Amino acid sequence: MRSETERRWAGGRTGLWHNCDFTEDRRLNYRRLDHGRLSSGRSLLPTLALMCFALAYVASVWAQHSDLVVTDAWARVTPGSDVAAAYLTLRNVGKKAVTVVSVDCSVAGMAMIHETTLKGGISRMRPHEQLVIPPSATVKLEPEGLHIMLHSLTKPLAPGASVPLVLRLSDGTSVQVEALVRPLNAQ
Repeated sequence: MRSETERRWAGGRTGLWHNCDFTEDRRLNYRRLDHGRLSSGRSLLPTLALMCFALAYVASVWAQHSDLVVTDAWARVTPGSDVAAAYLTLRNVGKKAVTVVSVDCSVAGMAMIHETTLKGGISRMRPHEQLVIPPSATVKLEPEGLHIMLHSLTKPLAPGASVPLVLRLSDGTSVQVEALVRPLNAQ
C-alpha cells in the first residue's frame, strides 16, 4: 500500500516519477539523475570529459586532408651525419589536385622536398618547390628521385625508431605521418 505522500506524487505526475516504484532508494537515484549523477552515484563529469576528448580527436583527424593518403613512409639512418632523407608514397583519392607546399619535422631544423636527377652521369639534387599530386594519381618519393631532406637533425636516427613528418598542403590543412627508420642499405 502506498502512503498519502506517494499517492500525491503519483497523481497526475509525468517525467522522472512516472511509472516508478516509490521507495526511498529509487527516489534518491532519480534525484541523482537530475543532478548530473549516474544511478550508481558516480559523476557524469569523467564520462563527459572522455567524450569531449574523443570528439576533439576525431575533429583533428578530419581536419587533416582526407584526399591525400600517405603510405610506406620511411627514413634511412645516416650514421655520423646530421642530414637524412625520408621517402613515402602519396596517393590522391580525391577529384581535385592536392599540393604539398612544405614539410615540417620536429627532429630536424629544416625539412624540404628535393629531387635528384641524373644528367650526363652526374647526379644533381635540387629543391622541389611544390609537389602537385593530380586527382587519382600516386607519387612516390624514393631514393634517386623525389625525397624529403631532413637537415640539422636534433638527434641521430636509429633503425626501428620513427620520424614525425607533417605535410603542409596549399589549402591550409596538413597530414601527419610517422616514417620508420631503416638501416643505411635499405632500398
